[in-house]
Amino acid sequence: MKTQTIIATVLCLAHSQSVLAATDQLVLEDATVGFKTPKHVAVVGAGSAGSSTAYFLRKYSQERGISLNITVYERDGHIGGRSTTVGVYGDEQNPVELGASIFVEVNHNLVDAAKEFNLSTSGIRELRSKGPVLGVWNGRDFVYIQSAGGSWWDTAKLFWKYGLAPLKTVNLMKATVGKFLKMYEEPYFPWKSLSQVAYDLGLTAATASTGEQFLEQNGIGKLFAQDIVQASTRVNYAQNLPLLHGLEAMVCMATDGAQAIDGGNWQIFSNMLSAAQATVHLNRTVSRLAKLNNNKYSISTKKQGSKTEALDQQIFDEVVLAGPLQYSDIDFDPKPRHLPDSIPYVQLHVTLFTSKHALSPRAFNLSSEKLVPQVVLTTLPPGEHHGSSPEGVGLPGFFSISLLRPSMDTREGRGELEYLYKVFSPAPLNDTFLANILGLAEKATIDKEDISWQYRKVWNSYPYEYPRVTFEELQLDEGLWYTAGIESFISTMETSSLMGKNIARLMVDGWES
Repeated sequence: MKTQTIIATVLCLAHSQSVLAATDQLVLEDATVGFKTPKHVAVVGAGSAGSSTAYFLRKYSQERGISLNITVYERDGHIGGRSTTVGVYGDEQNPVELGASIFVEVNHNLVDAAKEFNLSTSGIRELRSKGPVLGVWNGRDFVYIQSAGGSWWDTAKLFWKYGLAPLKTVNLMKATVGKFLKMYEEPYFPWKSLSQVAYDLGLTAATASTGEQFLEQNGIGKLFAQDIVQASTRVNYAQNLPLLHGLEAMVCMATDGAQAIDGGNWQIFSNMLSAAQATVHLNRTVSRLAKLNNNKYSISTKKQGSKTEALDQQIFDEVVLAGPLQYSDIDFDPKPRHLPDSIPYVQLHVTLFTSKHALSPRAFNLSSEKLVPQVVLTTLPPGEHHGSSPEGVGLPGFFSISLLRPSMDTREGRGELEYLYKVFSPAPLNDTFLANILGLAEKATIDKEDISWQYRKVWNSYPYEYPRVTFEELQLDEGLWYTAGIESFISTMETSSLMGKNIARLMVDGWES
Protein backbone atom coordinates (compact mmCIF):
# COMPACT_ATOMS: atom_id res chain seq x y z
CA MET A 1 0.00 0.00 0.00
CA LYS A 2 1.26 3.46 -0.87
CA THR A 3 2.46 5.72 1.91
CA GLN A 4 -0.12 8.34 0.87
CA THR A 5 -2.99 5.92 1.37
CA ILE A 6 -1.86 4.92 4.86
CA ILE A 7 -1.25 8.50 5.91
CA ALA A 8 -4.66 9.47 4.51
CA THR A 9 -6.28 7.29 7.15
CA VAL A 10 -5.16 9.70 9.84
CA LEU A 11 -5.37 13.01 7.97
CA CYS A 12 -9.10 13.71 8.45
CA LEU A 13 -9.39 17.45 8.95
CA ALA A 14 -12.48 19.27 10.01
CA HIS A 15 -13.77 19.72 7.90
CA SER A 16 -23.54 36.09 -5.44
CA GLN A 17 -26.85 34.88 -5.45
CA SER A 18 -28.24 34.87 -9.01
CA VAL A 19 -31.56 33.05 -9.27
CA LEU A 20 -34.17 33.35 -11.96
CA ALA A 21 -37.82 33.58 -11.08
CA ALA A 22 -39.97 30.98 -12.80
CA THR A 23 -43.29 32.36 -14.10
CA ASP A 24 -46.73 31.13 -13.16
CA GLN A 25 -47.93 30.54 -16.68
CA LEU A 26 -49.00 27.73 -18.94
CA VAL A 27 -46.15 26.30 -20.99
CA LEU A 28 -46.51 24.73 -24.43
CA GLU A 29 -44.38 21.60 -24.04
CA ASP A 30 -45.05 19.96 -27.38
CA ALA A 31 -47.49 20.45 -30.24
CA THR A 32 -48.77 16.90 -29.80
CA VAL A 33 -49.24 17.27 -26.05
CA GLY A 34 -50.85 20.68 -25.79
CA PHE A 35 -50.87 22.98 -22.77
CA LYS A 36 -49.83 21.63 -19.38
CA THR A 37 -50.19 23.26 -15.97
CA PRO A 38 -46.78 23.65 -14.32
CA LYS A 39 -46.05 21.84 -11.09
CA HIS A 40 -45.47 24.22 -8.19
CA VAL A 41 -42.98 22.99 -5.58
CA ALA A 42 -41.82 24.69 -2.39
CA VAL A 43 -38.46 23.82 -0.82
CA VAL A 44 -37.97 24.97 2.76
CA GLY A 45 -34.23 25.43 3.31
CA ALA A 46 -31.39 26.50 1.00
CA GLY A 47 -28.62 24.32 2.39
CA SER A 48 -27.12 21.30 0.69
CA ALA A 49 -30.34 19.26 0.80
CA GLY A 50 -32.68 22.02 -0.33
CA SER A 51 -30.42 23.35 -3.08
CA SER A 52 -29.79 19.83 -4.38
CA THR A 53 -33.50 19.03 -4.34
CA ALA A 54 -34.23 22.10 -6.47
CA TYR A 55 -31.32 21.41 -8.82
CA PHE A 56 -32.25 17.79 -9.50
CA LEU A 57 -35.96 18.59 -9.71
CA ARG A 58 -35.18 20.94 -12.58
CA LYS A 59 -32.87 18.42 -14.22
CA TYR A 60 -35.26 15.46 -14.02
CA SER A 61 -38.34 17.51 -15.00
CA GLN A 62 -36.58 18.88 -18.08
CA GLU A 63 -35.62 15.34 -19.11
CA ARG A 64 -39.29 14.32 -18.87
CA GLY A 65 -40.73 17.50 -20.45
CA ILE A 66 -42.51 18.54 -17.25
CA SER A 67 -43.07 22.25 -16.63
CA LEU A 68 -42.03 23.26 -13.13
CA ASN A 69 -41.91 26.28 -10.83
CA ILE A 70 -39.64 26.04 -7.78
CA THR A 71 -39.79 28.40 -4.80
CA VAL A 72 -37.16 28.17 -2.05
CA TYR A 73 -37.61 29.69 1.41
CA GLU A 74 -34.53 30.23 3.60
CA ARG A 75 -34.78 31.77 7.07
CA ASP A 76 -31.13 32.87 7.09
CA GLY A 77 -29.67 35.58 4.93
CA HIS A 78 -27.40 33.29 2.95
CA ILE A 79 -27.50 30.20 0.75
CA GLY A 80 -25.61 27.13 1.95
CA GLY A 81 -27.02 26.36 5.41
CA ARG A 82 -24.22 25.05 7.60
CA SER A 83 -21.81 25.66 4.74
CA THR A 84 -20.93 29.32 5.13
CA THR A 85 -17.95 31.64 5.35
CA VAL A 86 -17.05 34.76 7.28
CA GLY A 87 -14.54 37.43 6.37
CA VAL A 88 -11.33 37.46 8.39
CA TYR A 89 -11.03 40.90 10.04
CA GLY A 90 -14.52 41.52 8.64
CA ASP A 91 -13.14 41.52 5.08
CA GLU A 92 -15.37 39.45 2.79
CA GLN A 93 -12.48 39.27 0.30
CA ASN A 94 -10.64 37.16 2.87
CA PRO A 95 -13.18 34.38 3.57
CA VAL A 96 -12.76 31.40 5.89
CA GLU A 97 -15.10 28.44 6.31
CA LEU A 98 -17.18 28.66 9.47
CA GLY A 99 -19.13 25.44 8.96
CA ALA A 100 -18.80 22.47 6.59
CA SER A 101 -15.18 22.70 5.47
CA ILE A 102 -14.26 19.87 3.09
CA PHE A 103 -15.59 17.18 0.79
CA VAL A 104 -13.73 14.18 -0.64
CA GLU A 105 -13.36 12.41 -3.96
CA VAL A 106 -16.13 9.84 -3.28
CA ASN A 107 -18.61 12.71 -2.79
CA HIS A 108 -19.89 12.41 -6.35
CA ASN A 109 -22.60 15.09 -6.25
CA LEU A 110 -20.31 17.80 -4.90
CA VAL A 111 -17.33 16.87 -7.06
CA ASP A 112 -19.51 16.77 -10.20
CA ALA A 113 -21.16 20.08 -9.32
CA ALA A 114 -17.80 21.79 -8.77
CA LYS A 115 -16.77 20.68 -12.26
CA GLU A 116 -20.09 21.61 -13.89
CA PHE A 117 -20.04 25.11 -12.42
CA ASN A 118 -16.31 25.54 -13.09
CA LEU A 119 -15.55 26.23 -9.44
CA SER A 120 -11.91 26.28 -8.40
CA THR A 121 -10.93 23.81 -5.69
CA SER A 122 -7.91 23.44 -3.44
CA GLY A 123 -6.73 20.53 -1.36
CA ILE A 124 -5.46 20.42 2.21
CA ARG A 125 -2.30 22.51 2.34
CA GLU A 126 0.72 21.98 4.54
CA LEU A 127 1.92 25.39 5.67
CA ARG A 128 5.36 24.41 6.92
CA SER A 129 8.21 22.51 5.37
CA LYS A 130 9.62 21.76 8.82
CA GLY A 131 8.00 20.43 11.93
CA PRO A 132 4.94 18.23 12.31
CA VAL A 133 1.82 18.87 10.25
CA LEU A 134 -0.54 16.85 12.43
CA GLY A 135 -0.61 15.49 15.95
CA VAL A 136 -3.07 13.60 18.15
CA TRP A 137 -3.00 14.83 21.75
CA ASN A 138 -4.71 13.10 24.67
CA GLY A 139 -4.42 15.92 27.17
CA ARG A 140 -1.08 14.66 28.45
CA ASP A 141 1.00 13.54 25.47
CA PHE A 142 1.03 13.40 21.69
CA VAL A 143 0.19 9.76 20.88
CA TYR A 144 0.81 10.25 17.17
CA ILE A 145 2.73 12.87 15.18
CA GLN A 146 2.92 13.17 11.40
CA SER A 147 5.67 15.18 9.74
CA ALA A 148 5.25 17.45 6.73
CA GLY A 149 4.89 15.47 3.53
CA GLY A 150 3.98 12.18 5.22
CA SER A 151 7.35 10.40 5.07
CA TRP A 152 8.04 6.68 4.86
CA TRP A 153 9.27 6.95 8.44
CA ASP A 154 5.78 8.05 9.54
CA THR A 155 4.36 4.95 7.90
CA ALA A 156 6.97 2.73 9.52
CA LYS A 157 6.19 4.17 12.96
CA LEU A 158 2.49 3.71 12.32
CA PHE A 159 2.88 -0.02 11.64
CA TRP A 160 5.42 -0.46 14.44
CA LYS A 161 2.99 0.93 17.00
CA TYR A 162 -0.34 -0.34 15.65
CA GLY A 163 0.54 -3.45 13.64
CA LEU A 164 -1.83 -4.14 10.74
CA ALA A 165 -4.63 -2.00 12.19
CA PRO A 166 -4.06 0.91 9.75
CA LEU A 167 -4.24 -1.42 6.74
CA LYS A 168 -7.30 -3.23 8.12
CA THR A 169 -9.02 0.10 8.73
CA VAL A 170 -8.38 1.27 5.17
CA ASN A 171 -9.78 -1.99 3.78
CA LEU A 172 -12.83 -1.87 6.05
CA MET A 173 -13.47 1.76 5.10
CA LYS A 174 -13.28 0.96 1.38
CA ALA A 175 -15.63 -2.00 1.72
CA THR A 176 -18.14 0.06 3.72
CA VAL A 177 -17.99 3.08 1.41
CA GLY A 178 -18.34 0.74 -1.57
CA LYS A 179 -21.69 -0.44 -0.21
CA PHE A 180 -22.82 3.13 0.38
CA LEU A 181 -21.95 4.21 -3.17
CA LYS A 182 -24.50 1.71 -4.52
CA MET A 183 -27.17 4.06 -3.17
CA TYR A 184 -26.46 6.29 -6.20
CA GLU A 185 -27.13 3.49 -8.71
CA GLU A 186 -29.93 1.34 -10.01
CA PRO A 187 -31.49 -0.91 -8.85
CA TYR A 188 -31.20 0.81 -5.44
CA PHE A 189 -31.65 4.39 -6.65
CA PRO A 190 -34.10 5.95 -6.12
CA TRP A 191 -34.98 4.43 -2.74
CA LYS A 192 -38.31 4.99 -1.05
CA SER A 193 -37.07 3.96 2.39
CA LEU A 194 -33.69 4.78 3.90
CA SER A 195 -34.15 2.00 6.46
CA GLN A 196 -34.80 -0.55 3.71
CA VAL A 197 -31.92 0.45 1.42
CA ALA A 198 -29.50 0.48 4.37
CA TYR A 199 -30.61 -3.05 5.23
CA ASP A 200 -30.48 -4.24 1.60
CA LEU A 201 -26.91 -2.97 1.21
CA GLY A 202 -25.73 -4.51 4.48
CA LEU A 203 -25.01 -1.12 6.06
CA THR A 204 -27.12 -1.75 9.15
CA ALA A 205 -24.34 -4.01 10.40
CA ALA A 206 -22.32 -0.80 10.77
CA THR A 207 -25.12 1.45 12.04
CA ALA A 208 -26.26 -1.12 14.64
CA SER A 209 -22.88 -1.14 16.38
CA THR A 210 -20.87 1.57 18.06
CA GLY A 211 -17.70 2.59 16.28
CA GLU A 212 -15.72 0.86 19.00
CA GLN A 213 -17.67 -2.39 18.55
CA PHE A 214 -17.56 -2.25 14.74
CA LEU A 215 -13.79 -1.88 14.67
CA GLU A 216 -13.30 -4.64 17.23
CA GLN A 217 -15.64 -6.97 15.29
CA ASN A 218 -13.43 -6.46 12.25
CA GLY A 219 -10.16 -7.21 14.04
CA ILE A 220 -8.91 -3.65 14.47
CA GLY A 221 -6.98 -3.13 17.69
CA LYS A 222 -8.22 -0.86 20.45
CA LEU A 223 -5.07 1.25 20.51
CA PHE A 224 -5.39 2.37 16.88
CA ALA A 225 -9.13 2.86 17.35
CA GLN A 226 -8.55 5.06 20.41
CA ASP A 227 -5.60 7.05 19.10
CA ILE A 228 -6.40 7.53 15.43
CA VAL A 229 -10.00 6.71 14.51
CA GLN A 230 -11.39 8.44 17.59
CA ALA A 231 -9.34 11.55 16.83
CA SER A 232 -11.10 11.64 13.46
CA THR A 233 -14.59 11.14 14.91
CA ARG A 234 -13.96 13.92 17.42
CA VAL A 235 -12.81 16.48 14.85
CA ASN A 236 -15.61 15.56 12.42
CA TYR A 237 -18.52 14.87 14.78
CA ALA A 238 -17.40 15.90 18.29
CA GLN A 239 -18.18 12.35 19.45
CA ASN A 240 -16.20 9.44 20.84
CA LEU A 241 -16.11 5.92 19.38
CA PRO A 242 -18.08 4.19 22.17
CA LEU A 243 -21.16 6.29 21.37
CA LEU A 244 -21.42 7.01 17.64
CA HIS A 245 -22.20 4.20 15.19
CA GLY A 246 -19.71 2.35 13.04
CA LEU A 247 -20.82 3.75 9.68
CA GLU A 248 -20.08 7.31 10.73
CA ALA A 249 -16.68 6.18 12.05
CA MET A 250 -15.88 4.78 8.60
CA VAL A 251 -16.98 8.02 6.92
CA CYS A 252 -14.38 9.85 9.01
CA MET A 253 -11.62 7.66 7.56
CA ALA A 254 -12.60 8.26 3.90
CA THR A 255 -10.28 11.23 3.38
CA ASP A 256 -8.75 10.67 -0.06
CA GLY A 257 -8.98 13.73 -2.28
CA ALA A 258 -10.07 16.11 0.51
CA GLN A 259 -10.82 19.50 -1.07
CA ALA A 260 -12.79 22.71 -0.73
CA ILE A 261 -14.13 25.38 -3.06
CA ASP A 262 -11.93 28.47 -3.16
CA GLY A 263 -13.92 31.25 -1.54
CA GLY A 264 -16.42 28.93 0.14
CA ASN A 265 -18.28 25.66 -0.43
CA TRP A 266 -21.60 27.55 -0.34
CA GLN A 267 -20.93 28.47 -3.99
CA ILE A 268 -21.90 24.94 -5.04
CA PHE A 269 -25.37 25.42 -3.60
CA SER A 270 -25.79 28.95 -4.90
CA ASN A 271 -24.98 27.69 -8.39
CA MET A 272 -27.39 24.77 -7.96
CA LEU A 273 -30.23 27.18 -7.22
CA SER A 274 -29.32 29.33 -10.21
CA ALA A 275 -29.32 26.25 -12.45
CA ALA A 276 -32.66 25.22 -10.94
CA GLN A 277 -34.15 28.57 -11.99
CA ALA A 278 -35.62 28.76 -8.51
CA THR A 279 -37.24 31.80 -6.93
CA VAL A 280 -35.30 32.18 -3.67
CA HIS A 281 -36.60 34.10 -0.65
CA LEU A 282 -33.87 34.73 1.92
CA ASN A 283 -34.62 35.83 5.49
CA ARG A 284 -38.05 34.26 5.10
CA THR A 285 -39.45 31.88 7.72
CA VAL A 286 -42.19 29.37 6.97
CA SER A 287 -44.58 29.81 9.88
CA ARG A 288 -47.54 27.66 8.82
CA LEU A 289 -48.12 24.77 6.45
CA ALA A 290 -51.72 23.72 5.80
CA LYS A 291 -52.85 20.74 3.74
CA LEU A 292 -55.88 21.64 1.65
CA ASN A 293 -58.83 19.46 0.61
CA ASN A 294 -57.38 19.04 -2.88
CA ASN A 295 -54.13 17.68 -1.33
CA LYS A 296 -52.24 20.85 -2.19
CA TYR A 297 -50.42 22.87 0.46
CA SER A 298 -50.78 26.44 1.60
CA ILE A 299 -47.56 27.96 2.95
CA SER A 300 -47.57 31.08 5.10
CA THR A 301 -44.28 32.91 5.58
CA LYS A 302 -42.98 35.95 7.38
CA LYS A 303 -39.76 37.92 7.36
CA GLN A 304 -37.19 36.41 9.71
CA GLY A 305 -37.32 38.14 13.09
CA SER A 306 -40.67 39.78 12.42
CA LYS A 307 -43.32 39.59 15.15
CA THR A 308 -46.12 40.40 12.73
CA GLU A 309 -48.47 37.89 11.17
CA ALA A 310 -47.58 36.06 7.95
CA LEU A 311 -46.52 38.37 5.15
CA ASP A 312 -47.13 35.97 2.31
CA GLN A 313 -49.24 32.95 1.45
CA GLN A 314 -48.86 30.68 -1.57
CA ILE A 315 -50.26 27.37 -2.80
CA PHE A 316 -48.02 24.47 -3.87
CA ASP A 317 -48.55 21.00 -5.27
CA GLU A 318 -45.75 19.52 -3.17
CA VAL A 319 -43.43 20.68 -0.38
CA VAL A 320 -39.93 19.56 0.63
CA LEU A 321 -38.78 20.23 4.19
CA ALA A 322 -35.01 20.43 3.74
CA GLY A 323 -33.78 20.77 7.31
CA PRO A 324 -34.32 19.29 10.78
CA LEU A 325 -38.00 19.73 11.55
CA GLN A 326 -37.37 20.17 15.28
CA TYR A 327 -35.74 23.56 14.64
CA SER A 328 -38.29 24.85 12.11
CA ASP A 329 -41.17 26.03 14.37
CA ILE A 330 -43.66 25.27 11.59
CA ASP A 331 -47.32 25.11 12.59
CA PHE A 332 -48.95 22.19 10.72
CA ASP A 333 -52.66 22.06 9.93
CA PRO A 334 -53.38 19.18 10.18
CA LYS A 335 -50.34 17.34 11.49
CA PRO A 336 -48.77 15.06 8.85
CA ARG A 337 -49.19 11.28 9.06
CA HIS A 338 -45.54 10.90 10.09
CA LEU A 339 -43.69 13.29 12.37
CA PRO A 340 -39.92 12.82 12.77
CA ASP A 341 -38.61 12.25 16.28
CA SER A 342 -36.81 15.10 17.97
CA ILE A 343 -33.24 13.90 18.42
CA PRO A 344 -30.30 15.49 20.25
CA TYR A 345 -27.89 17.53 18.14
CA VAL A 346 -24.32 18.38 19.06
CA GLN A 347 -23.91 21.99 20.11
CA LEU A 348 -20.50 22.80 18.65
CA HIS A 349 -18.60 25.98 19.42
CA VAL A 350 -16.41 27.22 16.58
CA THR A 351 -13.85 29.91 17.37
CA LEU A 352 -11.82 31.68 14.70
CA PHE A 353 -9.05 34.04 15.75
CA THR A 354 -5.87 35.67 14.49
CA SER A 355 -2.69 36.14 16.47
CA LYS A 356 0.97 36.92 15.93
CA HIS A 357 1.76 34.13 18.42
CA ALA A 358 2.42 30.52 17.46
CA LEU A 359 0.98 27.72 19.59
CA SER A 360 2.99 27.25 22.76
CA PRO A 361 4.96 23.98 23.13
CA ARG A 362 4.59 24.24 26.90
CA ALA A 363 0.79 24.09 26.61
CA PHE A 364 1.19 20.62 25.07
CA ASN A 365 3.92 19.35 27.39
CA LEU A 366 6.60 19.75 24.71
CA SER A 367 10.11 21.07 25.21
CA SER A 368 10.58 24.71 24.19
CA GLU A 369 12.56 23.90 21.02
CA LYS A 370 9.75 21.70 19.62
CA LEU A 371 7.13 22.94 17.15
CA VAL A 372 3.48 22.25 17.92
CA PRO A 373 1.76 20.41 15.03
CA GLN A 374 -0.05 22.58 12.52
CA VAL A 375 -3.26 20.64 13.29
CA VAL A 376 -3.89 19.27 16.78
CA LEU A 377 -6.58 16.57 16.98
CA THR A 378 -7.51 15.09 20.32
CA THR A 379 -8.44 11.78 21.88
CA LEU A 380 -8.89 10.55 25.45
CA PRO A 381 -6.04 9.40 27.68
CA PRO A 382 -5.86 5.74 28.80
CA GLY A 383 -8.52 4.92 31.35
CA GLU A 384 -10.84 7.77 30.36
CA HIS A 385 -13.50 5.97 28.36
CA HIS A 386 -16.12 8.57 27.47
CA GLY A 387 -14.65 11.78 28.77
CA SER A 388 -15.09 13.50 32.08
CA SER A 389 -17.85 15.86 30.91
CA PRO A 390 -21.30 15.28 29.39
CA GLU A 391 -19.99 16.30 25.97
CA GLY A 392 -17.26 13.66 26.18
CA VAL A 393 -14.46 16.12 25.45
CA GLY A 394 -12.40 14.77 28.35
CA LEU A 395 -9.00 15.91 29.57
CA PRO A 396 -7.93 17.80 26.39
CA GLY A 397 -10.80 20.28 26.82
CA PHE A 398 -11.28 20.80 23.06
CA PHE A 399 -11.79 18.68 19.94
CA SER A 400 -9.28 20.27 17.55
CA ILE A 401 -7.09 23.30 16.89
CA SER A 402 -6.05 24.07 13.31
CA LEU A 403 -3.57 26.61 12.04
CA LEU A 404 -5.40 27.40 8.81
CA ARG A 405 -3.11 29.84 7.03
CA PRO A 406 -1.11 33.05 7.39
CA SER A 407 -3.32 36.14 7.14
CA MET A 408 -2.31 39.73 6.47
CA ASP A 409 -4.01 42.27 8.74
CA THR A 410 -4.44 45.35 6.58
CA ARG A 411 -6.83 47.20 8.89
CA GLU A 412 -5.84 50.79 9.59
CA GLY A 413 -2.60 50.24 7.75
CA ARG A 414 -1.35 47.63 10.22
CA GLY A 415 0.18 45.43 7.51
CA GLU A 416 1.01 42.60 9.91
CA LEU A 417 1.20 38.91 8.98
CA GLU A 418 -0.54 36.76 11.58
CA TYR A 419 -1.68 33.19 12.11
CA LEU A 420 -5.34 32.29 11.49
CA TYR A 421 -6.63 29.60 13.87
CA LYS A 422 -9.83 27.55 14.10
CA VAL A 423 -10.88 25.71 17.27
CA PHE A 424 -13.73 23.21 17.79
CA SER A 425 -14.90 22.89 21.41
CA PRO A 426 -18.00 21.88 23.42
CA ALA A 427 -18.08 25.22 25.29
CA PRO A 428 -16.97 28.81 24.71
CA LEU A 429 -13.22 29.36 24.92
CA ASN A 430 -12.23 31.69 27.74
CA ASP A 431 -9.19 33.96 28.01
CA THR A 432 -7.39 31.50 30.27
CA PHE A 433 -7.55 28.79 27.60
CA LEU A 434 -6.45 31.13 24.82
CA ALA A 435 -3.61 32.56 26.88
CA ASN A 436 -2.39 29.05 27.70
CA ILE A 437 -2.24 27.74 24.13
CA LEU A 438 -0.48 30.93 22.96
CA GLY A 439 2.10 30.89 25.74
CA LEU A 440 0.69 33.94 27.48
CA ALA A 441 -0.29 32.31 30.75
CA GLU A 442 1.42 35.05 32.76
CA LYS A 443 -0.90 37.71 31.30
CA ALA A 444 -4.04 38.57 33.24
CA THR A 445 -6.05 39.48 30.13
CA ILE A 446 -5.78 38.96 26.40
CA ASP A 447 -5.62 42.22 24.45
CA LYS A 448 -5.77 43.22 20.78
CA GLU A 449 -2.00 42.92 20.47
CA ASP A 450 -2.24 39.21 21.29
CA ILE A 451 -5.48 38.29 19.51
CA SER A 452 -6.34 40.93 16.95
CA TRP A 453 -9.61 39.41 15.67
CA GLN A 454 -12.12 36.81 16.88
CA TYR A 455 -15.32 35.28 15.52
CA ARG A 456 -17.47 32.82 17.48
CA LYS A 457 -20.36 30.66 16.30
CA VAL A 458 -22.45 27.96 17.98
CA TRP A 459 -23.87 25.34 15.61
CA ASN A 460 -26.45 22.63 16.08
CA SER A 461 -24.00 20.92 13.82
CA TYR A 462 -25.05 17.26 13.50
CA PRO A 463 -27.00 14.68 15.49
CA TYR A 464 -25.46 12.49 18.14
CA GLU A 465 -24.91 9.47 15.93
CA TYR A 466 -26.12 6.76 18.29
CA PRO A 467 -26.41 3.21 16.89
CA ARG A 468 -29.74 2.52 15.15
CA VAL A 469 -31.12 0.39 12.32
CA THR A 470 -34.22 2.39 11.32
CA PHE A 471 -34.39 5.92 10.00
CA GLU A 472 -37.03 8.58 9.39
CA GLU A 473 -39.58 8.41 6.59
CA LEU A 474 -38.79 10.30 3.39
CA GLN A 475 -42.47 11.16 2.88
CA LEU A 476 -44.26 12.60 5.90
CA ASP A 477 -47.58 12.82 4.04
CA GLU A 478 -48.85 12.84 0.50
CA GLY A 479 -46.86 15.51 -1.30
CA LEU A 480 -44.81 16.36 1.82
CA TRP A 481 -41.16 15.26 1.79
CA TYR A 482 -38.38 15.32 4.40
CA THR A 483 -34.61 15.26 3.85
CA ALA A 484 -33.09 15.45 7.34
CA GLY A 485 -33.71 11.80 8.24
CA ILE A 486 -30.43 10.96 6.54
CA GLU A 487 -28.43 12.92 9.13
CA SER A 488 -28.70 10.09 11.68
CA PHE A 489 -27.38 7.74 8.99
CA ILE A 490 -24.52 9.89 7.69
CA SER A 491 -24.33 13.63 8.30
CA THR A 492 -22.33 15.35 5.53
CA MET A 493 -22.90 17.90 2.78
CA GLU A 494 -22.77 15.05 0.27
CA THR A 495 -25.34 12.79 1.94
CA SER A 496 -27.75 15.73 2.34
CA SER A 497 -27.27 16.38 -1.37
CA LEU A 498 -27.88 12.71 -2.14
CA MET A 499 -31.13 12.76 -0.18
CA GLY A 500 -32.24 15.84 -2.12
CA LYS A 501 -31.42 14.11 -5.39
CA ASN A 502 -33.26 10.96 -4.34
CA ILE A 503 -36.41 12.83 -3.30
CA ALA A 504 -36.35 14.88 -6.52
CA ARG A 505 -36.29 11.68 -8.56
CA LEU A 506 -39.15 10.12 -6.56
CA MET A 507 -41.25 13.27 -7.03
CA VAL A 508 -40.75 13.40 -10.78
CA ASP A 509 -41.37 9.66 -11.12
CA GLY A 510 -44.62 10.16 -9.20
CA TRP A 511 -45.77 12.90 -11.57
CA GLU A 512 -45.46 10.50 -14.48
CA SER A 513 -47.18 7.52 -12.85
